[in-house]
Amino acid sequence: MKLAMIGFGQAGGKIVDKFLEYDQRTQSGIVRAAVAVNTAKADLMGLENIPQDNRVLIGQSRVKGHGVGADNELGAEIAEEDIDEVQGAIDSIPVHEVDAFLIVAGMGGGTGSGGAPVIAKHLKRIYTEPVYGLGILPGSDEGGIYTLNAARSFQTFVREVDNLMVFDNDAWRQSGESMEGGYEEINEEIVTRFGILFGAGEVGGDDDVAESVVDSSEIINTLAGGGVSTIGYAAEEVEMQDSGGLLSRFTGGDGDAGDTAHTTNRITSLVRKAALGRLTLPCEIDGTERALLVMSGPPEHLNRKGIERGRKWLEEQTGSMEVRGGDYPVNEPNVASVVLLSGVNNVPRIKELQQVAIEAQENIDDIRQESEENLENLVEDEEDELDPLF
Repeated sequence: MKLAMIGFGQAGGKIVDKFLEYDQRTQSGIVRAAVAVNTAKADLMGLENIPQDNRVLIGQSRVKGHGVGADNELGAEIAEEDIDEVQGAIDSIPVHEVDAFLIVAGMGGGTGSGGAPVIAKHLKRIYTEPVYGLGILPGSDEGGIYTLNAARSFQTFVREVDNLMVFDNDAWRQSGESMEGGYEEINEEIVTRFGILFGAGEVGGDDDVAESVVDSSEIINTLAGGGVSTIGYAAEEVEMQDSGGLLSRFTGGDGDAGDTAHTTNRITSLVRKAALGRLTLPCEIDGTERALLVMSGPPEHLNRKGIERGRKWLEEQTGSMEVRGGDYPVNEPNVASVVLLSGVNNVPRIKELQQVAIEAQENIDDIRQESEENLENLVEDEEDELDPLF
């Protein structure tokens, strides 16, 4: 699947930059164009792979290149005001060559959480291609203002995009881990999972052809209907073989029944681990509206029987009749299962986020009222002290 990626804010820009690095390393060909948009000049300068011409600094007249300081209302205002500057960079994208737009943003900061929904609405108005969002939820230890921003942005972002894929930092940060090291690892996880998903079907002339192709239309149909999506991933290291190909995938290896059974069992086990393990957004998978299974790995370690079993198991677990599946042969020493669950409903983290945001808003209102009362009292006290002088 070929994507035009737009990274909004610090987190969004870093992840899109990482996607470009992944694309170059794996030659997957999923990033057709990449743009980074920010209100902070320093964040744009820190990127390594996004071309300079595609780094857009907005809000210079308002914040002088210093960012919006976690004020997502200001971030949204600036995005609205400078939408023509963003469009200028998008104009250089060969839209006829892309299958969809992907807007990546951290939902806790100011620029990304405020601006991402604005650009999503703008793109949907102009283009016919699907517009997807990849939103990164802040950890609960990052502060109340970030949680409040995320809750506000989530409601707006999910409404403006064709589907919102979510990655929850809270489920991935490890205790005792440095902030920088933690986010670096998280970004790698994001790129690996989404890279395999979107890379499916993008094969070159010398690549092995998938037995059961997962192409861009399968991904688009799974994401159709809107809502929230999460992704599961599981991988196992395997030994590479010199020979293989399409025929070997019917047998699972060199034609031995034991190898066939082993290959099938490995695939079904990885599908279970991916769906029931750490999802990008933890949730109950029962009630999922649509799902997609992608198995990647050396051709000789993939077979139709295992993928079909995994797909049927997903149908049973989700209760969905729209479960698609296929393989993505790659010459790497890992067999990996990626499960896309679209239209998930039972998501405790979102409910918790909304509750914390309500409490945070009440606290902000109380503090604001108390501050106004303190200011009035201070002014009255000053007037009382000044009265004798007149």
